[in-house]
Amino acid sequence: MDNHRPHPINRRTAIKIAAFGAVAAIAPFVLTRSRTAPKQIIVRDAGGIYSQIYKDILYQPFTQKTGIQVISATSGYEPTTEIRTMVETQRYLWDMAVISQSTIMSLTTGKVYLERHELEHDSVVSSILPQFMSPYGVGTNVSTTVLAYRTDAFKGHRAPQSWQDLWDVEHFPGRRSLRKHPFGTIEAALMADHVPTNKVYPCDLERAFRSLNKIKPHVALWWMHGAQVEQLLKSGEVSLIPTYISRVQAAIDAGAPVAMTWEQHIYGCESWAILKGTPNADACRQFILFASEPKQQALLAQYAIGPTQPYELLKKLIDPERAKLLQTYPDNLKRGLYIDASYWLKNKETVIERFNQWMLS
Repeated sequence: MDNHRPHPINRRTAIKIAAFGAVAAIAPFVLTRSRTAPKQIIVRDAGGIYSQIYKDILYQPFTQKTGIQVISATSGYEPTTEIRTMVETQRYLWDMAVISQSTIMSLTTGKVYLERHELEHDSVVSSILPQFMSPYGVGTNVSTTVLAYRTDAFKGHRAPQSWQDLWDVEHFPGRRSLRKHPFGTIEAALMADHVPTNKVYPCDLERAFRSLNKIKPHVALWWMHGAQVEQLLKSGEVSLIPTYISRVQAAIDAGAPVAMTWEQHIYGCESWAILKGTPNADACRQFILFASEPKQQALLAQYAIGPTQPYELLKKLIDPERAKLLQTYPDNLKRGLYIDASYWLKNKETVIERFNQWMLS
């Protein structure tokens, strides 16, 4: 997600965002942002290629339609601390953010740091698949982790089709890579150990780490960023790797001999969420309505950004062959494991600590 330059913001704001965590504690007054331009919202997105895609398909067209300027900002993964601090100090660097469902749960359990979007009954938003909706978030991107592989590494042999195949180094030889993070990796390890998708949660960590112990000696590389995976697939440095479908599709579109399997893919959802107390909440709601239109989601889908609107509303807007590559294409959806955000909300700190210790062992 970092191989394209994000939508530009001014230098002063960029410095503030980068230094947010350290500065907020010692000098929160420097976070004050001018509101002299009422027709402006700042949206925290994933950065890199996603900022560029959103700029072209959502931000600029929305500005042309409404006159409301959209400025992109980025941050670290799951920015719960930043959002809490902004809301508590009422000094907003962002008006809204694209965040995961577990982050939304974290920010609305106990003290609430997000605005209710109040769009449930709108004709556009109400058609979004219910699992991608909450009172505080409107789903925008169904992201999924799939098993990808180099087709040239398996010429004349059966191609890998499951996490069990990734773990089977005898029948599926080749250099392997895994994500250096427990999210998705724990679930894959359990399914590789023959745990059915409907039994993955709550995760049996003892079983998961026993499974990881089996594959660890055969992992040539541990990846951390999506752009790194795309390069690994293009160069052929690895033969098998679990990664985001957007990176797989980018490698395929670039002409690399790469394929993937939908079996046991691990999918979740990112949502538009409005920071509680922002004076631009109504402008944010206008933007969410625009971004949720099937037409806009169909345009995003060509970049493997999974739509949250049902396939029936999109099939006339997307090439049928391309539609088969969507996370929410009906046949694909039923073959996957939906991430249990409530499990990770309760257990992520414990699991991350244990995973990091395991990596060092």
